Amino acid sequence: MRYRELGRSGLSVSEIGYGAWGIGASSWVGATEDESVRALHRAIDLGVNFVDTARGYGESERIVGRVVRERAGDGVHVATKVPPKNGVWPAPDGLDPAETFPGAHIRESLATSLRALGLDRVDLLQFHVWNDEWVGRGDWLETVAALKEEGRIRLFGVSINDHQPGNALELVRSGVVDAVQVIYNVFDQSPADALFPACAEHGVGVVVRVALDEGGLTGRMTAGTTFPEGDFRSRYFRGDRPAQVERRVGAITEDLGIPREEMAATALRFVLAAPAVSTVIPGMRSVRNVERNTALSDGPLLTDEQLAVLAKHRWERNFYS
Repeated sequence: MRYRELGRSGLSVSEIGYGAWGIGASSWVGATEDESVRALHRAIDLGVNFVDTARGYGESERIVGRVVRERAGDGVHVATKVPPKNGVWPAPDGLDPAETFPGAHIRESLATSLRALGLDRVDLLQFHVWNDEWVGRGDWLETVAALKEEGRIRLFGVSINDHQPGNALELVRSGVVDAVQVIYNVFDQSPADALFPACAEHGVGVVVRVALDEGGLTGRMTAGTTFPEGDFRSRYFRGDRPAQVERRVGAITEDLGIPREEMAATALRFVLAAPAVSTVIPGMRSVRNVERNTALSDGPLLTDEQLAVLAKHRWERNFYS
């Protein structure tokens, strides 16, 4: 496993992290706690030292905390998230930060997370939505500073609204954030336009989520792919989007001259090719997922020619209509 610095925070994280949304039985169907626990243990065995969870991920915090406590000597770093008090996702313009992240709400949410995790502190506390209109407003920043001083959190970050990487540029430039979490993949390459250069300039760590486009970049999706009722992917891949994904992935593999079975590994290597990226957190609900994804860290890098091919497969989509 290779490790990278999380910006200028002083924290060294595995470049393959563990995305723990799928293990909490919240919006993904099919996860079992026993297999999730085995997968987490196997990930730590293989060098993963960064686990990302959230208050809104069902039982995820409890399961993550159980494993982290059992592996107390392995230096696992835990990141979790505070949901917006008003429950509005994503955060639109025009909201007062007192409606979304007032200080008392941040403290209460963190206390709930720490109880669920069974830990005294988290390494990275993130706001689960963000809007740059909140920079310099509200009492959230004073609360974050106090929580750091009290030793209840080590670092502060935000999870940027889906497919809106430009909505955290002012925060990054303000110097008050340690890390940002953002969607970045072969299809959505927009963070590389302005966000990544800003993060590199200001020493802000980058946590990448949805590197496999919620499964679209695994190479296994076909026009006939469906998902169980209650699984959020049934909305994400609604209508003819599975067919569109199949065609686009086919074009990628043809241009690269690789079999579809190599698409997932190629997609993760694409993310890790960006120097600004600190860690990528694919969702891993099984030991098989863990072993396949962590092996990438020791594997070959993509060539400049391969990266140039992938750059041509950027796909602008509207996810909210």
